Amino acid sequence: MMVRDAIERLGANTTSLVHELGRIAVFSAATAAGVARPAFWLLPRFVREIFDTGVLSLPIILLSGLTVGMVLGLQLFWVLTVFGAETSLGGVVGATLVRELGPVLTGLLVTGRAGSAMAAEIAVMNATEQLDGMKTMAMDPVRFVIGPKSLAMVFCMPLLNGLFICAALGGTWLIAVKLLGLDSGIFFQDLYDGVDWEKDVVGTMIKAIVFGALVALIATYRGFTSGRSAEEVSRATTSTVVTASVWILLADFVVTSLWKF
Repeated sequence: MMVRDAIERLGANTTSLVHELGRIAVFSAATAAGVARPAFWLLPRFVREIFDTGVLSLPIILLSGLTVGMVLGLQLFWVLTVFGAETSLGGVVGATLVRELGPVLTGLLVTGRAGSAMAAEIAVMNATEQLDGMKTMAMDPVRFVIGPKSLAMVFCMPLLNGLFICAALGGTWLIAVKLLGLDSGIFFQDLYDGVDWEKDVVGTMIKAIVFGALVALIATYRGFTSGRSAEEVSRATTSTVVTASVWILLADFVVTSLWKF
């Protein structure tokens, strides 16, 4: 009996997983189809979504980038000093930020601020039957609500990633040059030599685009398929942050392996 029950549970869980993957695939295809059919009258909504996702995320992105860069500069300077290689601080920090820390931390920060807000907004629209109201007026909510939000997330993530990296490098420069006395010219020259602009910069932008697409898909799907209660709205928001954060880390490994930094 115990073996049979375990097999039945395994089969039920597997079937549920396959159904869920199928629903996600259908939702992704519908979102892609909606985005692929541009409508100029949706441009104001797209601009508003850019403001909500990108502009409102700027304070946390810039402040976090500055503090991360300052901590990196302080820690790595003393580590490199032990080996007499403190002049290579710019290259080490630059490669670290551009290749890994920049896109990953940006993705996690945007998930916590914009991704959670996106999921909560769509879940509230679902709970208050606004999405059903759109359907009764022959308006596709996937195209008119999900599409602009997803496109804005994918559009803003690389820009926020670049600003995070610039703010972090600025924080490192403040610590290394102004506090610890490293020559500014040496810092920037080593930064230039340590970062492969064709491979590293393109790679970090590809990561940011992938992370933006993942966050957009998870946030919109969780909100769109949530129940119609306050508890379900809260659950959709929490699930978005947790799931997207895990998938960002997994996607970072996959992209890094394929891109061959």
